[in-house]
Amino acid sequence: MIPPISFLKNRLDLWLLTLNEQGYDISNMKEKAAGLPDSYDAIITFAESVVNLPLRKDWKYIEPLDWPEVEKEMDPNRNLVIKKNENIVECSKKAEAAFLSSVLGCILGKPLEVAPDMAELKAAGLSCGEWPISNFVSEKFLAALGRRHPSWEDTTKGSINYVTADDDIHYSILGMINLENYGLNFNLDGMKNTWLNHQCLNFVFGPERYIMACIGVNNLIENYNQEENKSDSYYLRWSNIFNPGSELCGAAIRADAYGYAFPGRPDLAAKYAYIDAIFTHRKTGVYSTMYIAAAIALMYNADDPLSAFEGALKFVPQRSRFFYNTKLCLEYVKTAVSFDDAYQKIHQRFKEFGHCKIYQEVGTLINTLRFAEGIWDGVCKQVMQGNDTDSFGCTAGSLLGIHFGYDNLPKDKLSLFNDEIRVSLASFHEHSLSALAKRMGDLPQRFNK
Repeated sequence: MIPPISFLKNRLDLWLLTLNEQGYDISNMKEKAAGLPDSYDAIITFAESVVNLPLRKDWKYIEPLDWPEVEKEMDPNRNLVIKKNENIVECSKKAEAAFLSSVLGCILGKPLEVAPDMAELKAAGLSCGEWPISNFVSEKFLAALGRRHPSWEDTTKGSINYVTADDDIHYSILGMINLENYGLNFNLDGMKNTWLNHQCLNFVFGPERYIMACIGVNNLIENYNQEENKSDSYYLRWSNIFNPGSELCGAAIRADAYGYAFPGRPDLAAKYAYIDAIFTHRKTGVYSTMYIAAAIALMYNADDPLSAFEGALKFVPQRSRFFYNTKLCLEYVKTAVSFDDAYQKIHQRFKEFGHCKIYQEVGTLINTLRFAEGIWDGVCKQVMQGNDTDSFGCTAGSLLGIHFGYDNLPKDKLSLFNDEIRVSLASFHEHSLSALAKRMGDLPQRFNK
């Protein structure tokens, strides 16, 4: 199906706004876009020309896409191997715990995935005696909040019997599949094949849904041509145009498996997370993915979780908006007198960056890991900070699981799932949560022999 002209024009307008936020000089571009004839050729030719817009003269950030340039912009004094992990069995148990914790954080946050902030959640929780959050939320909590995610019937207190399907959990599984199938040779061809073979269109959103449509159409045009080793430019053209969500969190929530796989190797975690991210995202959307993967890899050896976040910051471009904003969040958290104090500082500075908009959400991850007293306490703290509650509850769970370890998993909460996980991925048939967690736990052993 060819998208209607009106859809492409609207998407073009939104994309120009994104390019403006990324520092491109869009002077007169809105007017030119508005004056385009109702012609597919004219709109696509215009869109392709916009890719080459110059940056504004006052733009101070350097935010490359090509891997050699990205590497060049990293901290030149970064340590590639932070610590050799002699006990790889222990690393595997930590990766297993990380996945199970990510599931807990995701399901805890799922019924609240309606873009709340902490003030809204606190008011709702206090009204029904459920603040601070210390359990899966009840239907009373959702009623007090006044809105709820459609998944609430399977994810609220008293109604949980299995892990319901969710895109965040899917992405961890897809990252695992990428590494299992392609190993250190993972590339954009691998991304295409994994998504075509497994991804479900109704469980992807924003840039992911757009790229899924692109690769599906391209595959049909090519008569299901599965030729390997196409150039990166073949894939990057899809996400270079008509892609207004290219800096949202859709790639960042795909980082987990790459962090699991490379204990103490943030360089490799960031590299493979980058390959995954550029399939759909750009700039902040890519760097945040690299950062989270590197932080997970560093968390294996971090006595102080803040040191993992500080170390991971060396593996993103040092003159990017993401670097400056994340460094500021780190300072807020390090100097805060309490969890609430840190949240307020982050929220006041970045409140315009709410649900799925990276900066505030990464700041809340750092806040969670500093003040968490355990895995369950940590995922509760993450969800209490609002925004994209299930996505970052999931990511926080990965970091918390590695930091606190397998023996500190909340077994009583995990038992509610009855060892059943339901996924909406094609050609994926594992329904045992514990078996899937063990498969995640195998990743460090694959790459650290």
